[in-house]
Amino acid sequence: MTTTLITGANKGLGYETARRLIGAGHTVYIGSRDAARGRRAAGQLGAGARAVQLDVTDDASVAAAVKTIEAEGGLDVLINNAGIEVRGPNNEVPTAANTTAGMMREVFETNVFGTVRVTRAFLPLLQRSATPVVVNVSSGLASLTHVSEPGHPTAAYPGVAYPASKTAVNMITVQYAKAFPDMRINAVEPGFTKTDLNGNTGTQTVEEGVGIIVRMAQVGPDGPTGGYFDAAGPLPW
Repeated sequence: MTTTLITGANKGLGYETARRLIGAGHTVYIGSRDAARGRRAAGQLGAGARAVQLDVTDDASVAAAVKTIEAEGGLDVLINNAGIEVRGPNNEVPTAANTTAGMMREVFETNVFGTVRVTRAFLPLLQRSATPVVVNVSSGLASLTHVSEPGHPTAAYPGVAYPASKTAVNMITVQYAKAFPDMRINAVEPGFTKTDLNGNTGTQTVEEGVGIIVRMAQVGPDGPTGGYFDAAGPLPW
């Protein structure tokens, strides 16, 4: 039995990923900052789902989640899915002209520091697994190649904090993959998906978006590592 933890799994991409992996036979921990929402999501997902309170910005919360999962048998797959974006009063994305250091810090605390905090805390459990896997949910906006390419859809995005945070996640992915060659550690781009993160303005459903997350969560020991992928294949950094 494969045991998987998904951060930010009580809704959106995380919830749908959990549903799909449970269907594939995984036992899935529904990591949720709000314990009640996590329990509700796990209840809706049914057998195979277990709720665990997990705030990726809080050391004590992450440590407690490690103890819980360790006591119940360990971990094989970690999906770092929790992520935020900052928006203005009219739901607009702050541009380069009005992005503050505080906005950057807020986004990085969850998207970057949270990814490092959770990954580092769960490394001992993952190292005990026969087939350890880490999936970092990145974004197409993390690609410096595409964002700087005139005419590419991502080049029109005006924000700074969110793309910068996901580019950092890509670097974290590469460096962890090199440091732990026995693990499969990859970053994925789900695509522009309708979620609360973007005010449900995305062009695809969560059912469509999770395909690459689910696929990379199930890679075997001979699968890729240190890569950045969307549904069509490798992406340029």
